Amino acid sequence: MAELYLRRTQVQDLDAVMQIIDSAKAFLKQNNSPQWQDGYPNREVFAKDVAMQTNWVLVNGDNITATATLQLTPEPTYQVITHGQWSQPNEPYATIHRVAISDAYRGQGLSRLLFSNLLTVGLMQGIKNFRIDTHKSNKAMQHIIKSFNFQKRGIIMVNEKNDPERLAYELNIGSHHKFTRINNNFMQPLIDNL
Repeated sequence: MAELYLRRTQVQDLDAVMQIIDSAKAFLKQNNSPQWQDGYPNREVFAKDVAMQTNWVLVNGDNITATATLQLTPEPTYQVITHGQWSQPNEPYATIHRVAISDAYRGQGLSRLLFSNLLTVGLMQGIKNFRIDTHKSNKAMQHIIKSFNFQKRGIIMVNEKNDPERLAYELNIGSHHKFTRINNNFMQPLIDNL
């Protein structure tokens, strides 16, 4: 692989992002998952993510290889959790949403790089708690979630018609993981453009 890095999604990236999402929807359908089979997520959702600067792309040279949203505001669908509870219910958290890898790069370990970078972005903003959800039939996502030591916390309901039940996971990076904000003046323009 050439240059491989994470950056914020730009408006001009939306076509490439939607191609990745459409192939991910087809992949889920092929694997008999009802997740993302009712039109969600659509271009409007991603345009909003881009406007809010919460969507990220993993870039290899000139190619967008993966996308994910890192939401730093509370997720409304996480307010009610059944069959368990959040470990840190009152602490700030980031939510990882809408993760997809390009079918041209699937199986090359890019999901690990994507998650690692998203966690780093969250930590740089002072977040130590991360949440994510997925459908019970999405074994590939469950595998990557568990490989990062996210713990299953219960079940939440999302706004999807087909099957709204989702497995909810949480990662709490303890205080023994000290992370200091980067504040070197010469680095600030680079950090501001992330």
